[in-house]
Order: sequence, then structure tokens, then C-alpha cells
Amino acid sequence: MSLPTLGNSTSEVEVTNISSHGVWLLAHDKELFMPYEEFPWFKDQPVKSILHVEEPSPGHYYWPDLDVDLTEEIIEHPERFPNRAKST
Repeated sequence: MSLPTLGNSTSEVEVTNISSHGVWLLAHDKELFMPYEEFPWFKDQPVKSILHVEEPSPGHYYWPDLDVDLTEEIIEHPERFPNRAKST
């Protein structure tokens, strides 16, 4: 009996740490940090929702449970994007 070959891994992006300061994302061997002061959408959210991240296209990350879309550029340079949500 032979088993079919599995497809390519789709897990190129994952949340590696959630702390009281923010969220760490590992994407293609690159670690990105999202502090809550810049990315308030993740603060006080269920861990399961934060861990559920997808990469619909290279460098574009989507959290479907939170309806949050971010790019690598936004994460690395949030100061370039002044029209962002503020924490309350």
C-alpha cells in the first residue's frame, strides 16, 4: 500500500509568543514583534484567535477571527502608517 505524497507545508507563518507587551510572529525565518501600543487589536483577545494567522500572499498576514490584516511593512514600520486604530 502506498500513501499519497503530502503537499507543501502551508505553515510558513506562526505566532511564537504572546506576552503582556505584545505578540511575536515568525514568518519565513524572520521574527516580527507587534507591541500592543502599536497593534491594539491583539490586546485582551483569546489566545486561540491570535494564534490563528494565515498568509494569503507573501508578506500579508491575516487573522480571520479578529478580522485583522497586516503586512510585513506595517509591522516593521508602524510609524509610516499614522491612520491606525488607537487603543481605548
